[in-house]
Amino acid sequence: MRKSFLLFVAAPLLAEDTLSLREAVRLALKENGAVAAANAGVSASEARVEEARAGRLPKLNYSESYTRSNNPVFVFGALLTQHQFGPENFDIGMLNRPASLNNFQSLVTVDQSLYDAGQAKNTLKSAGLSHQMTQEEQRRTRMQVISGVVRAYYRVVLGAESLKAAEQALRSAEADLKRAESVRAAGMSTDVDVLSIRVHLASVTEQRIQRAAELDVAKSALNDALGLPLDTGHILATPLAPLDLPDLALASFEQDASAARPEARQTRIAADLAKVQSEAVRSALLPQVTFHGAFEADRQQFINKGGANWLASLGLHWNLFNGGADKARIEESTHWMERAHADEQRVDSAVRLEVRRAWADLRAAQQRIEVAKAAMAEAEESLRITQNRYEAGMSNVTDLLRNETAVLESRTRYLAAVHDQRLAATMLELAAGRLSPDSEVLN
Repeated sequence: MRKSFLLFVAAPLLAEDTLSLREAVRLALKENGAVAAANAGVSASEARVEEARAGRLPKLNYSESYTRSNNPVFVFGALLTQHQFGPENFDIGMLNRPASLNNFQSLVTVDQSLYDAGQAKNTLKSAGLSHQMTQEEQRRTRMQVISGVVRAYYRVVLGAESLKAAEQALRSAEADLKRAESVRAAGMSTDVDVLSIRVHLASVTEQRIQRAAELDVAKSALNDALGLPLDTGHILATPLAPLDLPDLALASFEQDASAARPEARQTRIAADLAKVQSEAVRSALLPQVTFHGAFEADRQQFINKGGANWLASLGLHWNLFNGGADKARIEESTHWMERAHADEQRVDSAVRLEVRRAWADLRAAQQRIEVAKAAMAEAEESLRITQNRYEAGMSNVTDLLRNETAVLESRTRYLAAVHDQRLAATMLELAAGRLSPDSEVLN
């Protein structure tokens, strides 16, 4: 089956590279825009953590300014800070109407929080938890991209196999038409049989045209999932063959989903984040102590005629009353915590339900494969017998056409069952939070 599939897909694409499903997944994780966006989000959250960590360190600033004025207060103060004040500056006339004065000021300040009631610590915790949230979002995006690639990849493979089945049915219908014409020539049937088969041949031709169009769309959808130009060609190497899966324990998948699904982890992180934010709101009620230091140099000219001074101060800030806003914020944070815990329980139930749905779909698809495989073999054998009987004049055209249709339908159902089994296995891995570029379902 694999050899025939490769020949079918590769015929018009001899200059293209072979692409297995696993290679397609790795290519998508490299090229898909959703993955790039998720990676950028993680990098941004890492920078936010560093920003929060910097909140514990002192703030050092430097500024340079130039001022010129004849404002009496400005001139009097500037002369003092420049260390240029002399006895002549006590003259009443000069005090009231001083000449304009330049002041070049260089200022270095340092600010450090000595006690902030845990504000910086809570900010850092919040940033760290937000970073974990974006990491889980990144993992969820990667798994969704993988599942999307699997879906698009097998849609192309199914489309190619369905087109091949339609072409096979078309060849069989053409052969039936020749049989009917031979039987009519021998005087064993009428034009009715020939016309009936021609109608059937037209129907099969329409199906072949439709499936060819669907295959072209599926190829473009695969390129979209890979993050490549829509017209990029590929030779798909992974065949549409049933997976040989062992007995799967539902409980194991449910446990993994509860523990490993990004959505479940995000709700737990959200609960922790709500708790930290509640602590931050409460800590705002406590006093805060800060240190401020400054070194200042003031000069009449940029490099001379000046002096320097320094300043050091301690500050205490205590929010004693702000109209009840703090109380409201504390109440709000409590409700957000309640919501986070409720979301945690809701999401846990939802992911377990998804596991059960995917597990049931997989079991049903496996059973359908066996039924469809047996039905396809029986339909093919029935058609062979009917064709021989019709050629010998022992069967009518209605039986022939019914068997032709049954063969095409049974092949289509078998391919659909295999396709659904492959997707269901992938969806089960996704629902359990296990799906990765190394998952066995990509083999």
